[in-house]
Amino acid sequence: FSAEQEAQALRKAMKGLGTDEDAIIEILTKLNVSQRQQVLITYKSTIGRDLIDDLKSELSGNFEKVIIGLMTPTTMYDVHELRRALKGAGTDEGCLIEILASRTNGEIRRINENYKIQYGRTLEEDIVSDTSSMFRRVLVSLATGNRDEGAYVDDALAQQDAQCLYEAGEKKWGTDEVQFMAILCTRNRHHLLRVFDVYRGIANKDITDSIKSEMSGDLEDALLAVVKCMRNKPAYFAERLYKSMKGLGTDDSTLIRVMVSRSEIDMLDIRREFLAMYGKSLHSFIKGDCSGDYRKVLLRLCGG
Repeated sequence: FSAEQEAQALRKAMKGLGTDEDAIIEILTKLNVSQRQQVLITYKSTIGRDLIDDLKSELSGNFEKVIIGLMTPTTMYDVHELRRALKGAGTDEGCLIEILASRTNGEIRRINENYKIQYGRTLEEDIVSDTSSMFRRVLVSLATGNRDEGAYVDDALAQQDAQCLYEAGEKKWGTDEVQFMAILCTRNRHHLLRVFDVYRGIANKDITDSIKSEMSGDLEDALLAVVKCMRNKPAYFAERLYKSMKGLGTDDSTLIRVMVSRSEIDMLDIRREFLAMYGKSLHSFIKGDCSGDYRKVLLRLCGG
């Protein structure tokens, strides 16, 4: 890998009349996130121009969004997406839920630090001013990045938690959402998987079915996302991708965010889950749903 060679090749692809989009796709998708950052710096020092500005002036639409996403460091990409979700016209609740329910404590902490530096206010302040009621509380809890990340399962506590969830939902008139939040947003993954098993025995139904019947709207979506991420994160993202493309129209912002943010983390696992869940490959889904350079770059990120 030579950052200088790649920088020169990118400049060549954008200089003169017309842009060589294929070359840009080829160069950027074969590099990893840290190599792309090196190219960014080298481009400026050897060519004296800003690579992001050049790309923005040459590209457009969803294709541009994917390319700029690839050029953004991982944490900053999440930060920008959260800010867009909170500050645009209307709130993109799906984006807030997806990022906050799926990132690790370390990732959340880095997001919080960078958000504050970038925007001069905390992520929590923006969540509080832009969302309400129980949904707000779940997001604030997830945004603290304070989940137990150990592997210890306390069986007595798991029994107690499962009973507590049952009594907070199925067993009573009305739902005590705080109990759901306290358990689902703080316990470690191994412990929660045990809680879900015990819960099924007590309630005779899966925790996800209880959440669906006891909650609604954004709160339901948020708690379901937490459960799904605990059970199988790649399957959660496979479902996000499927829903972004199925039916009429495409939810491009979700499609782009998942493809860009997971491309170097668990894309192979996501592809495997996608095929198992929907009987069609992610590759074929993208191919049928997108077109042009946008399709080309997403297929490169998908691989296979």
